[in-house]
Amino acid sequence: MSRWTLGAILLVLLSIAIVLGVRFGSVSFASGDVVGALAGRGDQATRDIVVQIRLPRVMLAILIGGGLAIAGSTFQALLRNPLAEPYILGISGGASVGAVIVLAFGLAAAGSWVLPLAAFAGALLAIVIVFRVASATGRAMDVRVLLLAGVVVAAFFSACIAFILSVSSARTVQSAMLWIMGSLAAADWRGVTVTAAYTIPATLLLLSLARPLNLMAIGEETAYYLGADVEGVKRLALAVAALITASGVAVAGVIGFVGLVVPHAVRLLVGSDHRALLPLSFLGGATFLTLADLVARLARAPTEIPIGVITAFVGVPFFLVLLRRSLTFS
Repeated sequence: MSRWTLGAILLVLLSIAIVLGVRFGSVSFASGDVVGALAGRGDQATRDIVVQIRLPRVMLAILIGGGLAIAGSTFQALLRNPLAEPYILGISGGASVGAVIVLAFGLAAAGSWVLPLAAFAGALLAIVIVFRVASATGRAMDVRVLLLAGVVVAAFFSACIAFILSVSSARTVQSAMLWIMGSLAAADWRGVTVTAAYTIPATLLLLSLARPLNLMAIGEETAYYLGADVEGVKRLALAVAALITASGVAVAGVIGFVGLVVPHAVRLLVGSDHRALLPLSFLGGATFLTLADLVARLARAPTEIPIGVITAFVGVPFFLVLLRRSLTFS
């Protein structure tokens, strides 16, 4: 399929997902009501739901879904591992520890900014630890050590979470589990602004690295001989992709498999050229997470299913198929 054809299809699907995401939920609105609310007309309750609840929720799904997908594409190129995705470096584990600590000590009541800030700090801590371990053997960052360090750090953070929850109240455990499963229910314009401030510049930076990523996907030695700054590109791209993931996790909790499923689906359709793969992955991730959030809201309305559950239902079978294929051809 042509990259332009796929791009047009994804734009149409994303537009449809945005309309559906704004119209439907525990209370559904006609298209005219939505247009009127966006124009400042209609009753106050409708305007509040459309403008202050659903629209920022859709915008946040676009930013986080697109960010996770482009981060997944970047990790897969740099690590040359088809099973790599944003959480492979222990980022979600670090963010989860920060959030669980806040919930366990009752610090979330101090302000709406406390939990996202703690989650972001935990994610940054995980990034720093993993990068320091991967660089410990010399100036070059060994991708094998990076993968192992990510697995070990994630396991350590999981143990920390289990310990904190084991000595916490039932209410704290429930709040922590809901956050760990991921949700966009608390979306507001402030969260959209903060996420956009990280995601949009970082996405543009990754798009500018498409050519060296193409070279590094072939092999680091080949990329070096073709003039790419291998270590510089590797460190910059990994750090930027990790920060995109951290910003999304800090706002919406742990949402897995977007960075695994979407890049592979796009790669199967248009190939591995990152000049097309990265922007199309962003569009695909935005569409996928917006539709997943819609399903999470409607499947058992008015009760809401954590969005991480929906993405896992899609991602786990996909992951197993990829794992089986990688073992078959290894």
